[in-house]
Amino acid sequence: MKESILREITPLTSGDCFTIFSRTKSEFDFPLHSHEELELNFILNAKGARRIVGDHLGEIDDIELVLVGSNLQHAWFTHKCKSKNIRELTLQFHKDLFDEKFLRRNQLSFIKTMFEKSIRGILFSKETALQLQDRIINLNQKHGFDSVLELMSILHDLSTSRNMRILSDSSFNGNEHFSYNSRRIEKAYEYMNNNFDKQITLNEVSKLVNMSEVSFSRFFKNRTSITFIDSLNEIRLGNASRMLIDTTHSISEVAYSCGFNNLSNFNRIFKKKKGCTPKEFRESYSGTRIFI
Repeated sequence: MKESILREITPLTSGDCFTIFSRTKSEFDFPLHSHEELELNFILNAKGARRIVGDHLGEIDDIELVLVGSNLQHAWFTHKCKSKNIRELTLQFHKDLFDEKFLRRNQLSFIKTMFEKSIRGILFSKETALQLQDRIINLNQKHGFDSVLELMSILHDLSTSRNMRILSDSSFNGNEHFSYNSRRIEKAYEYMNNNFDKQITLNEVSKLVNMSEVSFSRFFKNRTSITFIDSLNEIRLGNASRMLIDTTHSISEVAYSCGFNNLSNFNRIFKKKKGCTPKEFRESYSGTRIFI
């Protein structure tokens, strides 16, 4: 029997725009899962609980607001949380609620970009969560078209908010695709995703896109906001995280299979990025996965 992530069938029907669940509880007890719908999760009074989104592990504060993209595994667990009065509000909506052509309009560009990034999960700042807290909590008090307009307004305010944090590594979810409005960047990412298990140098990728190393390095950083080597490491770590979860390969086998030719270097980069060792990361998933 193959161990897998729970595939949740949400109660959202094809005729609905979105659904909201609001509940108070003493612990988190839902297993690691994924679903087609996008999910906005708002949590109060659960400081010390553990957040798992894709290959990201984190400990939450007393207020939490996260957008989870389509088919991205996620769950919250009690962990160190001592509160018996956890407030959780979950809002789910169809991934095609907003038509693709509609999202291409200039006024929707921020929402479109946010939805693209949500495939890796987005943690919003505490300031943003506090600003939108009442509107999110009171959304279920609105009805019909007014509730849809308010949802769109909330999503727009989230999309333009500051200090949002991308949670999961870029290659973990497999079906991610960002548009950088650059054929060179797209070509570089395609090459890295197809060859992450091999040695890749800045020199060979810059030649691939017909640029000098210096020019390409600067161009890449300007377009993606991270360096070439950091991006390559993200791709490798995403694939390594997937292997740590889905296979029984040794940590050294995982490292070498994902392009890290030095085990200690792999361990160092992994811990710096995720805050735990590959061994601890693998162990953290034990007991949170179920058979289906």
